[in-house]
Amino acid sequence: MAQPTLDPAERSVDPGSERLRLRPGPGGRVALLPDQAGWRYLSFRVVPLAGGDWLSVGGPALEAVVVLLEGGGAGITTGGGWQSELEGRRSVFDALPSGWYLPAGSEARIRGIHSQHGPAALVAIAEAPVSGRPGVAAEPVVIRPEDVRVEIRGAGNASRQINHVVEPDFPADRLEIVEVLTPSGNWSSWPPHKHDVDDPPNEAILEEVYHYRFRRPAAWGVQRVYRSDRSRDLLWEVRSGDVVIVPDGYHPFSAAHGDDAWYLNALAGDRRTMACSFDPDLEWVRGTWADMASDQRLPLVRR
Repeated sequence: MAQPTLDPAERSVDPGSERLRLRPGPGGRVALLPDQAGWRYLSFRVVPLAGGDWLSVGGPALEAVVVLLEGGGAGITTGGGWQSELEGRRSVFDALPSGWYLPAGSEARIRGIHSQHGPAALVAIAEAPVSGRPGVAAEPVVIRPEDVRVEIRGAGNASRQINHVVEPDFPADRLEIVEVLTPSGNWSSWPPHKHDVDDPPNEAILEEVYHYRFRRPAAWGVQRVYRSDRSRDLLWEVRSGDVVIVPDGYHPFSAAHGDDAWYLNALAGDRRTMACSFDPDLEWVRGTWADMASDQRLPLVRR
């Protein structure tokens, strides 16, 4: 196994606040490479694909996860001739996700397909170099909505819906993917947690991005990223299409009153776990949930 991801204190590049939030370009396009974040593994991009458009994904030493976000459907063909088509969804608030997992060596081309949901698909792609760990799928895996485990986490106005796309027990190498739906006025990633210390089984170092969408196009939410010593303490207004890089530290999110929020978390690390530690000043909050009901608006997206 490769050495653990660089400790935050050892990174040669520590991106400033202006580099941690990425705004989308035309059609919702956005892209992040590992050196932009000062980490080793995770690449992330969002790409629009009109019917007939093609995009290359994966590589000899890269694994990839493709998630269809909204609009039309998509088809995929690998160099070995494996093919699959998915219809997609109208929006992230209308259906559970679908996509593909591509192990290393599954160099593929994705094409947009006009479907009942629209003429152009918007796809999210996470990629990472593989470590060579055992147990990884040898062939591409189709991820359908019925394969996605749905969890209602938290209670009260910290209730949210988690759609587990690529969990720790999925036969991937480094990549893990979840969707989180936060009802208007609620908090998620709460209490604040972090995963920047290699301390198994309590915490693992995981590189992570947040990619946001809102039910109302003009809506916004609030994302904070901070360290316990406040040597980093950042707060952003985030809108549909934005990406926030989480190089280290705690990272809670809040949806503004009146506007439901969705985000996709793509993570990569050396351990297949989502183990994290909570802000010790706020961990007590979890103990209050036993006597508190979950938000009755959940799930926001049903099967």
